[in-house]
Amino acid sequence: MREEDIEKLRGVIRDCMSKHLYSSAIFFADKVAAITSDPADIYMQAQALFLGRHYRRAFHLLNASKIVLRDLRFRYLAAKCLEELKEWDQCLLMLGDAKVDEYGNISHTKDCNLMYFDKDAEDREINISSAICFLRGKAYEALENRTQARQWYKAAVKADPLCYEALECLIENYMLTSEEEATLLSSLQFAPEDEWLSSFYSCLVRKYDKENTVEAKFIEVEQEGFDTKSSNQSLCTLKNNTDLLACKAEYYHQRGEYHKCFELTSNLLEKDPFHLKCTLVHLAAAMELGHSNELYLMACNLTKDYPQKALSWFAVGCYYYCIKKYDQSRRYFCKATSLDRTFPPAWIGIGNAYAAQEEGDQAMSAYRTAARLFPGCHLPTLYIGMEHMRTHSFKLADQFLAQAKTICPSDPLVQNELGVSAYHVKEYVTAAYWFKKTLDNIASSLSVMWEPTVVNLAHALRKLRSYKEAISYYEKALTLSTRSLSTYAGLAYTYHLQDNYSEAITYYHKALWLKPDDQFCTEMLTLALADESRSGIDSITKSR
Repeated sequence: MREEDIEKLRGVIRDCMSKHLYSSAIFFADKVAAITSDPADIYMQAQALFLGRHYRRAFHLLNASKIVLRDLRFRYLAAKCLEELKEWDQCLLMLGDAKVDEYGNISHTKDCNLMYFDKDAEDREINISSAICFLRGKAYEALENRTQARQWYKAAVKADPLCYEALECLIENYMLTSEEEATLLSSLQFAPEDEWLSSFYSCLVRKYDKENTVEAKFIEVEQEGFDTKSSNQSLCTLKNNTDLLACKAEYYHQRGEYHKCFELTSNLLEKDPFHLKCTLVHLAAAMELGHSNELYLMACNLTKDYPQKALSWFAVGCYYYCIKKYDQSRRYFCKATSLDRTFPPAWIGIGNAYAAQEEGDQAMSAYRTAARLFPGCHLPTLYIGMEHMRTHSFKLADQFLAQAKTICPSDPLVQNELGVSAYHVKEYVTAAYWFKKTLDNIASSLSVMWEPTVVNLAHALRKLRSYKEAISYYEKALTLSTRSLSTYAGLAYTYHLQDNYSEAITYYHKALWLKPDDQFCTEMLTLALADESRSGIDSITKSR
C-alpha cells in the first residue's frame, strides 16, 4: 500500500472519530497500525478504542508498546484508561513520580526527560503537563486525599491557565479560601491574547468584595472586544454569554438580591434550559423567595433529564424544604450526597433540614462533614457557630465564626453573626462595630433581608445610650419592613428612655397592633401612660 493511500486512511479515521463512528475508526486504525507499526498510528488506534469505550483493550495496546514509558501522550492516554476503569492507584503509578508543594509548584519530577510527539498539532494545545497534573488531582480526589488533589489542581492551572477544568474543581468543590483564590489567580501567567480570560476567571471566584469592585470586573469582561471575520460587526463581546450571566446571577444571590437573581436565571434558563450551574443558582433563589411551584417543576424536569445527577435530587429536597416537609427534604438531600459526595449544597441542605427541626446534634454532624470535605467553604463553620449560639454556647460560637471569617473575611453574613454573638454577651461596642461593617458591605443594595441587621444595630446603639443614632436606624428599618414588632417596640422604648412619652405611646400602640398580647409592650405602654400623666401633673404644678 502506497504512503498516500495510508495517509488517506488516516484521514478517514480522523473523520470517523469526528463523526462519532467509533467502530469504523477502530476497524481502520487497526489496519493502518498493523501496516505501519508507527507510534503515531498505534496512538490513533488507542484513541479510537478509548473513544469507543474499549478502555481495557486501549490500555493493553498502549502498555504493550515499548514507547509508553517514553512518550507522554501514550502515558497520559493509558492513565485516562485507568481513570475510566476506576483503578486510581494504577493510574497514579502510570503517571509517574512527582512532588508538588502547597502552592502548586512541581519541585521534582522524573517526567522531564520524556518525549512528547506532537504529530497533529495544528491549533494551540493545552500543555500536556497541565493535563497530567489535573489527572493526578482527580485520582487523589477519588482516593479522598483532598490535600494532594488541591495541590495538583493548582499545579495544573499554573502549568497552563487554559486548563479550566482544574480551576473549576478548585472553585466548585471549595478547595481554596477566598484569599487563596485571589492569590492563585494573580500567579497565573496569561498570554497577551488571553487577558480576557484573566478577567473572566476573576468573575468565577467568590464575589464578596465591595460592590463597585465586583461590578467593575463584570464590566471589564463585558466590554472586552473580539475581532471576528464571520461577523458583520467589527467587534463582538461576551456581554450575553450564559456563563458570564450565570456568574452575575450568583453574585446577586450572594448579595441577597433574590428577586434580581431569580429574574436573571429565569431568562437564562429560557435561553439554555440545561445550563446546570445556572440551574443551581435558580433553585437557591427560588428557595429564598418561597417559589414552591417553580421548585416542583424544576425538580420534575431535572429528575427526568438527569436522574444520575446529584443536582436533580437536591432540587427535590429543596421543594420539600420550601414546603416545610423537612424529613422528606433530608431524605432527598442524602440521596444527592450518595450520588456525588463532593456536592456541597446537599450537605448544607441536610444540616439546615435538621436545624429547622432543632435537631442540633445531627445538624452539627452534617455541617462538620461539609467543613471537612470543603475546607474553602465558610458556610459549614458559620452554621456551626449559629447552632452554638442557638444553644447559648457563645464562646464556642465565637471560635467557629472567627474561623468562618478567616476563610471568607468579607461575607456580610459572617460579620452580622459576629455582631449577634457580641450582643448576646453584652459587648455592645463590638456588636455595633460588626453590624455597621455588615451594612457598609451591602449599603447600596439594602433589602428586607438585612432589616434584622439594621434593627440589631439600633438595639446595640440604644444599649450604648446613643439614642438619636438608634432612632435613625429604627426608622431606616421601618423603610425596609413595616411589620416588625421588634422595630416598633425598640423605637418606642428608645423614645421612652428619652422621656418622649407621646412618641413612645404611639409606637407601643403600633407594636401591639401587630401582636396584641405582647407582654413587654403592654407593660411598657401602661408605664408610659402613667409617666405621661405624671409629667403632665408635674408641669401644671410648676406653672402654679
